[in-house]
Amino acid sequence: MATPQPGAAPPLGPVWEGWAEPPAYTRRPTLYLNALDEGQVLDLPQGSTVSFRLYAQGAEVTQDIGPVTSDDPTAPAFRADRSGSIDVQGRRFAVTVQPDAVPVIRAGAAPTRRADGRMIQDYQAGDDHGVISAQAVIALDLDAVDRRFGLTVAPEPRDPVALDLPLPRGDRRDVQGQLAEDLSRHPWANLPVTVTLRAVDGIDQAGQSDPMALPLPGRRFFDPFAATLIELRRDLLWSRQNAGRSAEILRAVTWQPEGFVEDDLYAELRAAVRLLDGDELTPEARDRLAEALWEAAILLEDGGLSDALERMRAAQERLSEAIRNGASPDEVQRLMDELREATDAYTDMLAQESQPQDQADSPERGGQQGQTITADQIQEMMDEIQRLMNEGRMAEAEALLDQFNRMMENLQVQQSQGQGEGEGRQGSQPMNRLADTLREQQELSDEAFRDMQRQFGQGQQPGDDGQDGSSMADRQRALREELGQQQGLMPGQGSPEGDAARRQLDEAGRAMEDAEQALRDGDMAGAMQRQADAIQSMREGMRALGDMMAQEGQEGQEGQQGGEGQQPGQQPGQSAQGSQGQPYQGRPQLDPLGRESMGGGNVITNGDPLAEGLDPARRARDLLDEIRRRSGQPDRPQDERDYLGRLLDRF
Repeated sequence: MATPQPGAAPPLGPVWEGWAEPPAYTRRPTLYLNALDEGQVLDLPQGSTVSFRLYAQGAEVTQDIGPVTSDDPTAPAFRADRSGSIDVQGRRFAVTVQPDAVPVIRAGAAPTRRADGRMIQDYQAGDDHGVISAQAVIALDLDAVDRRFGLTVAPEPRDPVALDLPLPRGDRRDVQGQLAEDLSRHPWANLPVTVTLRAVDGIDQAGQSDPMALPLPGRRFFDPFAATLIELRRDLLWSRQNAGRSAEILRAVTWQPEGFVEDDLYAELRAAVRLLDGDELTPEARDRLAEALWEAAILLEDGGLSDALERMRAAQERLSEAIRNGASPDEVQRLMDELREATDAYTDMLAQESQPQDQADSPERGGQQGQTITADQIQEMMDEIQRLMNEGRMAEAEALLDQFNRMMENLQVQQSQGQGEGEGRQGSQPMNRLADTLREQQELSDEAFRDMQRQFGQGQQPGDDGQDGSSMADRQRALREELGQQQGLMPGQGSPEGDAARRQLDEAGRAMEDAEQALRDGDMAGAMQRQADAIQSMREGMRALGDMMAQEGQEGQEGQQGGEGQQPGQQPGQSAQGSQGQPYQGRPQLDPLGRESMGGGNVITNGDPLAEGLDPARRARDLLDEIRRRSGQPDRPQDERDYLGRLLDRF
């Protein structure tokens, strides 16, 4: 402050006041210059505003740090662009201006395509004061396009696609995020593009990543007719000059439509031909036609078929086509799920339409009592196909899928193990729902383990990331509630096996509740232990439920044998349970084609006497649970936990 002159009245307040206000995006507080100590260096971000209020006559401010932003002599202000000094009424401030770095952004792994066609792109971005906005800019890589067929002509101009990248609230100096966007309907879907990520800071400085060249992720179609319509759609969106060519192709695919094209779809495609043959195809009409072609392809691909057998065959063909074409694991899994649903619908239809009195004379059975297949055996065979695909053994999976296709076309299907329709449907549905819940619980336990590994690797304490723990706890609660609903619908109440299954599921529910609380408390090790307990209890409960269903099936077969006597096709002295009077534990031994097996070959059913004893799958699960338990114990040596972690990553 200014020193008062001798004999003059002391000032009633400060001669001047000053403030240094950093840019808002830096989130740094405003500094009151009068409160700074003598000699203290003024450290300011680039772009800060320094302003004064001068109360004394003749007071002035001199500076060399940046341009003036206010020329009011009593309230001067300027922007800090470079280091220097400020002088005001005998007080000097040394100013150091910190330059604002350009933001940086980089992509993670190459974008992936989910089964529904969505593009998933990981990214990392950073800025010394925080990223304000970020985008992914997608442009057509015309030089990389295979210019054949409908892509021969020059494309109509189309602006690059700019997608806003999601940014967290709060601190954005170091950002890790993921873009999830569905571009399946975009004209460039599955065509070569370049993807460039761009980040902007508070003073509009921009940084960008190196362009990535890749096909734009989009949905793939495996039904031949649907794929044809999608290619026509792409050609029209590429250029309206393809209208004549597209009309010729539509005429070809709709020639003799009986039994090939539904009447409604045929009418729409013929209307499209007339539109394409018109004098001029406007952009608006072209876009409406493209939307209609997309909807028709979706209907064909997703199986808008009323006949359950045709829907199952279509699902089988799409899955086989996907395996042969090297589709992504996510796409193969989606098609496998579709096949499971279509097969379930087909078996339900057969169970509803079949009558016990017709079964012996059914033409599909050919009069052979042995050519039957149960719903449980179908499930086992599909699980085997799933296992082979998970292990990357696609050729074996495709061969087994081919066997499955022939089996389903030629064999009579019975619900469950020789039971009537009502009994089979009563037991199989709860078992399937419990299997789904068990799988989801295992996935949640795996995620908790990975989260704990990450926390230890980063030197954090378990539970530092409260948001992740809360999210997993909510999922754990949802699984517990789902399990409670399943218990209320479970059959076998009052039977020893049914009561045992309920007790085990009650224990699983309590373990889930404890795991949920541990997740909310950030106790990952405790949560994993209780999740393992829940998994074990659910397995025991499912095993008890399976024993109950097997016993009911065996009793049903014995009752049927006693009431009906010798079945058609049996040799004298042969029981309904087996070929030589030997029981098959409630189900016949069948090979993948439904023929009775004499004990040799790769039997999909579990009736092989050589398979009695220790269940290899159960033993593998027990070992995996033990590895997870040990790897989650912090008191074990680091080398041992690293080894266990590598085992879990592999298996």
